[in-house]
Formats: sequence, structure tokens, C-alpha cells
Amino acid sequence: MGFKCGIVGLPNVGKSTLFNALLSTMQAEAANYPFCTIEPNVGRVSVPDNRLDKLATIAGSAQIIPTQLEFVDIAGLVRGASKGEGLGNQFLSHIREVDAIIYVLRCFEDGNITHVEGSVDPMRDSEIIETELVLADLESIEKRLPALQKKAKGGDKESSEQVAIMERVLTVVAEGKPARETALKDAAERRQFKLLQLLTSKPVMYVCNVDEDSAAKGNALSTKVEAMAKTRKAPCVVISARIEAEIAMLASEEEKKEFLSSIGLVQTGLSRIIQAGYSLLDLITYFTVGPKEARAWTVTKGTQAPAAAGVIHTDFEKGFIRAETIAYGDYVQFSGEQGAKEAGKFRLEGKEYSVQDGDVLHFRFNN
Repeated sequence: MGFKCGIVGLPNVGKSTLFNALLSTMQAEAANYPFCTIEPNVGRVSVPDNRLDKLATIAGSAQIIPTQLEFVDIAGLVRGASKGEGLGNQFLSHIREVDAIIYVLRCFEDGNITHVEGSVDPMRDSEIIETELVLADLESIEKRLPALQKKAKGGDKESSEQVAIMERVLTVVAEGKPARETALKDAAERRQFKLLQLLTSKPVMYVCNVDEDSAAKGNALSTKVEAMAKTRKAPCVVISARIEAEIAMLASEEEKKEFLSSIGLVQTGLSRIIQAGYSLLDLITYFTVGPKEARAWTVTKGTQAPAAAGVIHTDFEKGFIRAETIAYGDYVQFSGEQGAKEAGKFRLEGKEYSVQDGDVLHFRFNN
């Protein structure tokens, strides 16, 4: 399953520098002028998970394969993007393809790096991004609604359900609010809402790009963003893209740890962004473990066993019989599968079982 986080921001906020560091590459050109990233750059990154290493050690696995997230670096938005300013429409279409959006906000002063708005104000920048996405959604709904209303009047049930949701969303976005603030009563409404594929229906994370000296504790600008994120119940991560770029160039993990320690950090900002993105998309991890490999697999919370098996191979889902299941804690505590069995911690789960984060699974299926 592919899960994509789009990285957006105004020009010259450090967005592409962050992306470069995130992938430990120089795929995205970081330059001091707007629109240097014309096409979205896409890269996959491993999700840090210490549990996988422990499982591999216990099982003597020859290979470790972590789960991954995909990040899409989308060229800088500007005021008026929804009306085609800059490369607006092109950028907005790229955002439409992702599952969640990271707002990169500039929280540092630097006279050598121009700001497209003429001054540094992350709260204003966040509002510009949100406004452009809301306006794009408003235009999208207003274009699509009349045709749907016509079909609904003709008795089309699916169109009637879609119209009911769309009209409620229109009321919300017309007030300048993101579509995600629309109240949804049940699973059926949530399904219809998702089908609209609106930009502001996607979950959001805020990333504050601060100067090097503020990497450990943040600064006055990032504190304002953190407070705003808290009111919106959204994750917020403070990083210094320049420091992250330096860390990404270091050869060994030991060197990286020493560098982090020297500036008062325990974990890289990139690791925190990856983990927050994983949480933002409501994802969980299950594991398959054996002598050949220990592997992490990504599913959304609440996924039932057959669908989780289908992530490995569609045949596993089609012919699903049962899932041999051991909780991660039990697998570690009792030193592997055999120990868990002897302790009565080995379970057989059927089609209705919802996979839990950390489950160690082995699927039985008919070919």
C-alpha cells in the first residue's frame, strides 16, 4: 500500500532542502529563487521502528525490511495559486494525489534568502497556503455540483448522496474553512466525503524550519505555530533543514548520534516527521518474521486480517483461511514463536480479526 505525504510551502522556506535531507539525496534542487522545483520529486523513506530489529535478532533473520512512507516535494505555492498564479494549478493537482499534507513554514530570519511576501511570518504563510487550497476546493465544488444536482433530480441515488455531502461541504469552504471541518455522521457519509477528493479534506502536519541555534528548543516564531497546531489538533515538528541536511551527509550512524548529541538532540527532526506522518495517516505496523527476513507492513488502523494479508499478495487475501498471531510484546518476552506457543500466547484469528499494531503474523491461505 502506498501512502503519500505532500510537502508544501511558499518559495524559499527550506522545503526542498528538507526533502533533500529526508531522502539523503540531492534529488530536489534547492535554490534561492521561486519555482526551482518544477516537477514534484517523489521518494520513499523507511519508517524508524526499533521493534523490527529486536524481532530480527530473536528470529535470526538474514534481512531486515522496514515499512516505508512516500514523500512528494511539491513546488512552492504563492498567493493566488488557486487562480493560476505562479505555477498554481499544476501544483494544486499534485497535492490532490497525496494522502496528507505537510506545511513547511519558515521560522528563521536570513537576509540572504528572500521571502516571496517580503517578510518572515509563518502564521501568515500558513494562512496563505490554507486559503489557496480552500479556494481551489470551492472552485472545484462549484463546477461539479450543478451536474450532480441534475443527475440527482433524475433519481440517481449515488448522485443524491454525493450532492447532500457536497452541499454541506460547500457551506463550510464558502466560509473560508477547510473541508475537513465538515461534520460527518457515519461511515457512509465519510465514504462519500472521501470520494470528493478535496485538497482541504486531507490531514495536515506543520513543520517549523528554524535556524541552527533553535533546532533543539525552537524559537518565538515556532512557538506560535505550535500553539496554532495544538488548537487544530494537528502534529507540529520543529526542525532545522540545514542541520538535517548536514546530518544526512554523515557516513555512519555513530557520527550522526554524536552530531545530534553535540547540539542537544536525541533524534533527528526527519525521524520525528516520518513518525508523525505515519501517525497522521492513522497507520499501524504488523510484522512477518522468519529466518530469511523480518519485515514490517503498513495498514490503516482497523484493517481486518484478510485485507492485511492482501498487502503482501492478493492471493493471500483471496484464499485467506486464518492468521497465526503473536503480539509483539509476547514474541519478545517469550523469545520467539516457540516460546510464545508454550506460554499460550499464540492465537489463531479469523476473517473478522482487526490487526493490531505490533502483531507478528503468519497467514494461512488456499492457493
